[in-house]
Amino acid sequence: MTSTATTRLSPAEPGSFHRLLTKWGLPAPLFLGYVGLLLFMIGDGVEAGFIAPYMAENGAGTEIRASYVITVYGVAVMLASWLSGALSELWGPRRVMLAGLAIWLVFDALFLAVAVAGENYPLMLIFYGLRGFGYPMFAFGFLVWITAVAPVARLGAAVGWFYFAFTGGLPTLGSLVASFTNPIMGQTGTLWLSVAILGLGGLVCLLGVRERTGYQRLAPPEVKPVQSMVSSLSIAWRKPRIGIGMVVRVINTAPEFGMLVFFPTIFITQIGFGESRWLLLVSVIYGTNIFFNLIFGVLSDKIGWRTTIFWFGAIGCAISILLLYFVPLALGADYYWVALLVGALYGATLAGFVPISALLPSLSPENKGGAMALLNFGAGAAAFVGPAIVSLFLGPVGAAGVVIIFAALYVVAAVLVRFLKLPEETERAIEQDVSLQDVGGKVSTA
Repeated sequence: MTSTATTRLSPAEPGSFHRLLTKWGLPAPLFLGYVGLLLFMIGDGVEAGFIAPYMAENGAGTEIRASYVITVYGVAVMLASWLSGALSELWGPRRVMLAGLAIWLVFDALFLAVAVAGENYPLMLIFYGLRGFGYPMFAFGFLVWITAVAPVARLGAAVGWFYFAFTGGLPTLGSLVASFTNPIMGQTGTLWLSVAILGLGGLVCLLGVRERTGYQRLAPPEVKPVQSMVSSLSIAWRKPRIGIGMVVRVINTAPEFGMLVFFPTIFITQIGFGESRWLLLVSVIYGTNIFFNLIFGVLSDKIGWRTTIFWFGAIGCAISILLLYFVPLALGADYYWVALLVGALYGATLAGFVPISALLPSLSPENKGGAMALLNFGAGAAAFVGPAIVSLFLGPVGAAGVVIIFAALYVVAAVLVRFLKLPEETERAIEQDVSLQDVGGKVSTA
């Protein structure tokens, strides 16, 4: 009796879990990948709140010199963001992720054990800069894997789960871990702990995910390495909609990076919130963003990716970034709770852009890696474009003028996204509930 019950129930249990994940829009074969990604990004995000002053005290000398190290790191992140897609076409996403994990672990260990321990600034620049190739290759390599495996009809939700794990770790839970461990272990001990957490996440992902698509190259066998790398760049003008989508991705987060350059001074000093309440406001923005990444990912599969990006992302951000600046400035420090509300609104509308990671590879199913390479490059470029706009226009037009420029950019994104119409083969894939890899295979062999 017991054995009969076991025989009947055992096969049903994994099937039930599989169906539950599918219902939530999360590709069941990649489940442990999402868990590993969350741990990886927690490890990466541990340092977010204190790395610049830590470098200044341990070899850089000043926060300006520390900022140079972080700038070099940012350049590496931007290049690696592009490489993650381009190399996934040639090597397969799993191998790209393995390379990213190895780069991060090796050069972060060298950064801590050699550069920081010896207070050697040139080595800081080299080791921390090279470490910047690590997380984009791991995280965005997994994103390519997701877009290749997830059914197109549920790709928005699958991408939403990716950003839920990504932003849940960096900076949210990572900074939370540091807040508990810094008083106990010190900052150096916390940074070594982050290596362990990140390494564990990488192993969970790479050893736990057995789905075979990510183990093989995504480009057709006849495509040569140089041809594939050139293709991942030339696709921007060969398929202009991909180039337009990259611009939309830049606009998505450029104002976010830009506002963090000058908003602290305005909110802390001019409005009078003080540092602690400003930091809480930032936490509310990112905390809200985490959950809406998932909400808009799921919703976009039902109402359409372009519709979600247009209304909730582009138009929503154009309105919410104006509210985020002008409402607290008008009401003053006594209405802090209103600032929290408009901050939450901005964080939510930022998540309205999540479906762009489903939309772009769907525009070119026969060259998903190339499309993802440009998408990821746009994500990296945003970290430079936003602060560059601030540096160019803050003097001539003031803070209010810069915020209006950011709002206008979101309106431009709304116009551009109307041109991102899906090709017929992707529309058929949505109807047939198959993945982009199936579509790409059919297109590339036709």
